[in-house]
Amino acid sequence: MPRASSCGGAVAASPSEAQDGGEDDGSLRNDTSHMSFEELLELQSQVGTKAYKQLVTGSSTKKQSSRPPVQKGCVADKHRPLEMSAKVRVPFLRQVVPISKKVARDPRFDDLSGEYNPEVFDKTYQFLDDIRAREKELVKKQLKKHRSGEEHEKLQHLLQRMEQQEMAQKERKRQQELRLALKQERRAQAQQGHRPYFLKKSEQRQLVLAEKFKELKRSKKLESFLSRKRRRNAGKDRRHLPLSKE
Repeated sequence: MPRASSCGGAVAASPSEAQDGGEDDGSLRNDTSHMSFEELLELQSQVGTKAYKQLVTGSSTKKQSSRPPVQKGCVADKHRPLEMSAKVRVPFLRQVVPISKKVARDPRFDDLSGEYNPEVFDKTYQFLDDIRAREKELVKKQLKKHRSGEEHEKLQHLLQRMEQQEMAQKERKRQQELRLALKQERRAQAQQGHRPYFLKKSEQRQLVLAEKFKELKRSKKLESFLSRKRRRNAGKDRRHLPLSKE
């Protein structure tokens, strides 16, 4: 009878038992070699074809492994080193220690920065107007030094862009003042007990255009603005005209 090992596995049979089994198989094969054909057929019908073939050939249907039986080891220690499979290629750059990924935060689109309020933004960064004014004066001085050449063209484009940004900022401030005036007017109507009237977007655009018209008239730039407007509209109308055939 096989003995049980201390780790729970079974120990293989002793060599004497294996030798006895081998001698029995050899004696049976010797007995069948002296039998007649009729006796062999009778033996095959009694024990079956499978058992008969095993007796005659002495080989088992199961494939016997050439390797010796491996005993199952005890439970592995949990503090042992990590075993890496040799079939999987180890990457050149692998993460040994987990590192928390740094996430970039854009304050323009982050809720932590709060909602965008143009009035508060202009008051907070009002010092930038003085910096832009000084930079504009510096560009003008550099433009006077460079009368021609590639540097002159670069400075000219830079000055035009700065003037356009300044005009756009003034226009944005004018629209903010107009919206603030409308808000104060609605608030005064609500205090007097009247129902406040909210302007549509088209009506707001008309008010902005009317205010712009007044500003151009005060600065005596209305004629030049209207002439540019006419040329622009004429160019748009010319695109829709059919091409003349020569």
